[in-house]
Amino acid sequence: MENVKYKEQEEEKINAEKAVWGSRGRRYGIYLFAVALAGWALASYNYNLLTLAYPNVASALHLTSVQVGETGTIISLVSIFVPILLGYWMDTRGRKVMWMLALGMSAVFTGLTALVTNFAELVIFRAIASSFGLSELGISITIVNESLGPKQRGWLYSWVQAGWPLGVFIASGMYLAFIGFGWKVVFAVGAIPLIVVMIGRYWIKDPERYLNLKKIKDMLKSGKRKEEIAGIEEYAADLEAAQHLTYRQIFGTKGYVRNQLIKIMVTWFFYASSWVLTNVFIVYFVVDYYGWSITYAATLLLISSGVGFFFYPLGGFLGERLGRKNVLVYTAIATPILAVLFIIAVHFILVASIIYFFIYQVTNGTWSGAGYAYWGESFPTRVRGTVVGFLAGWFNVSTFVGSLIYTVLIVIFIKTPMLVWLIMAVGLAVGELFSLTLKKIEPGTVLEDISV
Repeated sequence: MENVKYKEQEEEKINAEKAVWGSRGRRYGIYLFAVALAGWALASYNYNLLTLAYPNVASALHLTSVQVGETGTIISLVSIFVPILLGYWMDTRGRKVMWMLALGMSAVFTGLTALVTNFAELVIFRAIASSFGLSELGISITIVNESLGPKQRGWLYSWVQAGWPLGVFIASGMYLAFIGFGWKVVFAVGAIPLIVVMIGRYWIKDPERYLNLKKIKDMLKSGKRKEEIAGIEEYAADLEAAQHLTYRQIFGTKGYVRNQLIKIMVTWFFYASSWVLTNVFIVYFVVDYYGWSITYAATLLLISSGVGFFFYPLGGFLGERLGRKNVLVYTAIATPILAVLFIIAVHFILVASIIYFFIYQVTNGTWSGAGYAYWGESFPTRVRGTVVGFLAGWFNVSTFVGSLIYTVLIVIFIKTPMLVWLIMAVGLAVGELFSLTLKKIEPGTVLEDISV
């Protein structure tokens, strides 16, 4: 009797562990979580190395201000297409191999940046390094969501998202530690952490739900009938749809997947295009148009991003309690209100700084902590890689368009920058309320119960 009770307790313990860490258990789940966090942190680190070192690079290569601007534009454009391609290949060739490829290419071309001698080489190497690094977003969302259990899935992934400000911190430290030896050393040494994490991923496996679906698809392709493979389908899937190309399943078929994708695309367009002003151009905006000290503005951004690390898991925690859609909606309500208060108080620097601190948190931590986990759980395994990779590329489309909008508005309203702020930081942010149309997904729901 005692043995039976003991076995039942052990089984309950194992099931509780799997509900959080997935079917492969706690040790593997923690390992996956750690390498995912490290990978996204290093993607941010790699991307921000150039931001920090660009004054040194531009001086050494004798670049013009136009060339500096062109570098950012080309990197943005390439970063649209690489995540989309890797997303498609995730569904056709496997999750792990794309994860290794993304970080591997990022590491190689970060190291090669140390060898550049002209503008063309710089643009090519950095566009490849950055675009493959940014592809981490879609791949990690897919692997982590598919591998972890339904309980606390969003909260755990929000810690992975927190890797972005952590990467900014690491890049700043690396730059300060090695810039005395020259910018080439910064990039040469910068490749080492990327390589270390890539090696650490060697033991990662494709998620079981993906492997099961792949096995069934291969059997169907070989001519076996559905009746013959009954019983090996461990995870529910639409096998008829799964036999078609993933882009056909997404865009060529009416229904939930296409509708949900369009709703997320619209929501994220407003978010990302508005984010450009409140996060990318913010220092230039307050310094050039409102006379803030550049040192003060940069310090405010540093503090906001440093403390902001903890707002990502806060967003994930709220997503588990309130639902991820609700966190997006509440954030969409708060963002334009805070933006209006900021521009009203912009000449009262201390007050405006406090308001901006919270603008930074709602446009980064709380939105991202809940929002990107929502991407991964919104779509079925048969197209998850393709869709999430597409959305990662779409985010870069939206920031690129946001940059163009900002450029046009600055030219039109050069003497009234408040209008630029009201249109972008307030007006576009109101568009985030399109999140109201998104499907409500209850926290803790098994992926196959959300969509097949």
